[in-house]
Amino acid sequence: MQIDPLHSVGQPLAAGAAPLTLDKLSEHRELIQAVKALNAAELFGQNQELTFAVDRETRRPVVRIVDRKTNEVIRQIPPELVLRLAQDLSLLRGEK
Repeated sequence: MQIDPLHSVGQPLAAGAAPLTLDKLSEHRELIQAVKALNAAELFGQNQELTFAVDRETRRPVVRIVDRKTNEVIRQIPPELVLRLAQDLSLLRGEK
């Protein structure tokens, strides 16, 4: 599994990724601010945080609840099985 985290707006884009438009960049910043606010409020518990990422293979967004101390994934949406099924379907259709 290869997941690209969305920690910083200034991260370089992955090879082949389209450049962000001003609207998308603004949305990206708003998302980061919202996630930081949720994590600061400890809505998911004192030792857990919300993370957003992009699966490298399927380019689909992934939302996780992660233990801050151990980095263990407590919950992931969509589950890993669904991401791999989407990747397999993409390969069968000849998209990669």
